[in-house]
Parts: sequence; structure tokens; C-alpha cells
Amino acid sequence: MLQGKTALVTGSTSGIGLGIAKALAQQGANIVLNGFGDVEGPKAEIAALGVKVAYHGADMSKASEIEAMMKFAADTFGRVDILVNNAGIQHVAKIEDFPVERWDAIIAINLTSAFHATRLALPAMKAANWGRIINVASTHGLVGSAEKSAYVASKHGVVGLTKVTALENATTGVTCNAICPGWVLTPLVQKQVDAKAVAMGLTNEEAKKQLLQEKEPSIQFTTPEELGALAVFFCSAAGNNVRGAAWNMDGGWTAQ
Repeated sequence: MLQGKTALVTGSTSGIGLGIAKALAQQGANIVLNGFGDVEGPKAEIAALGVKVAYHGADMSKASEIEAMMKFAADTFGRVDILVNNAGIQHVAKIEDFPVERWDAIIAINLTSAFHATRLALPAMKAANWGRIINVASTHGLVGSAEKSAYVASKHGVVGLTKVTALENATTGVTCNAICPGWVLTPLVQKQVDAKAVAMGLTNEEAKKQLLQEKEPSIQFTTPEELGALAVFFCSAAGNNVRGAAWNMDGGWTAQ
């Protein structure tokens, strides 16, 4: 379905980003990975799917590095057809105690990086009259939670950016949509589970269940594979007129 297309997925060396990258690769898209930690493992996983894979280690808090990454992707594969803005970080604290530098970092990586990658991807997409911009927001782009001011603000911002991007390109073949996952058992969330288990003297499984029960009626994690399948749908012909959606995949969290 996506043979000959190139997908750039930020924050894709693990978790949701890697799940989406693999799903797009399974449809034939060449992949540009980005992120920290183990790189060779994810590259090998993508290459095993029979597509070309490249990696750029841009720090998503720096506009100049994002520009270098987008140029690298275009130089390597021609252009970016599918942009998945997934990179994200989290910090939990009350507003009056929130470290200012953590606020700045979260807004930069979760929100501003999506703006930079989008503005740089759009010209080539519009010239080809085909493109897909998929922003990984969160249920926290739709509702709030205490002690997550920067994360919630950034993800609400991502949903707003998604709508404007969709509207500005509504008469073209370029679409923009947001995916809003609930709890996904990523390394980021596993840290929260571990912390809860230690703090409350629970087993890891008990801590997982308690975490889910607080927010997610299904009491089950959404998987990176499920989110990848939704991204593939957005890239399909069936997604041609899905524009500006903030699509929650959250076990009923935001239905409450």
C-alpha cells in the first residue's frame, strides 16, 4: 500500500513510535527513525520487514537539529511523504512546584518540535499533492489530569496544531490527524508503574491494574501495534477525507 513512500517517525527507537514505524514498514514504506537509546535493534527490526531504513539522532528540542533531520530524510529518500510527530517527554509536579526548565523542555519536545517538522515537511507534500501528517497527542490532549500541567498543555497544543494544519491543507491531498492514546505500556509508563508499585507496596501487576482502573474503563493497555494500525488507516485511501481528527484510542477514558 505504501511502497515507494517514506515515513519519518520522531521518537521511534522504542514504544509507540517504533510500533507505528513497524506498521508503516509492513505496508512497504521506507522509514527514517529518530530517538535515543538502542538504535541498531530497531533498525534491524525495520530492515527485516524488507524496506530501507535510515536513522537521524536529532534532539527534538532544537530547531536546527530538526531542520538537519528533515534535510537528511529528503536527501536519503527524496522526500518525506508521511510525518509522524511522536517524540515526547513527561514530568509530574504541582504547578507551583513545576521546574521551569522541565516546562520549557516538555513544550519544546512535545509541541514545538511538531510545528518545526510540519512546516518543513509541508512544501514537498503540497508539491506532490499527497502527504500524511500524524501527530501523536494523548487523551491528555482532550482532558486534563492533576500534576501534569506541561504535558496536558503540550498535548492540547498538538491537537490545536493538528486542526489548523488540516484546515490549511483541506483542499489538497495532504491530511493531518492526531492519535490520542490512553495508557500504553511504553518504557515511560512502565516507570510510572514501577514507582506506584514501590510507593504503595504492590506487585507490578497490581500496580498496572490500579493505574488503569483510575482512568481507563477497559482496564487494558492500548498497544503500539493497535496505534500503528490506526496510523496505517490514516495513510490509506479510506483516510483521504479524515482531516483534523483527534482520534482517541483509550479504552473509554474520554467517554466518561
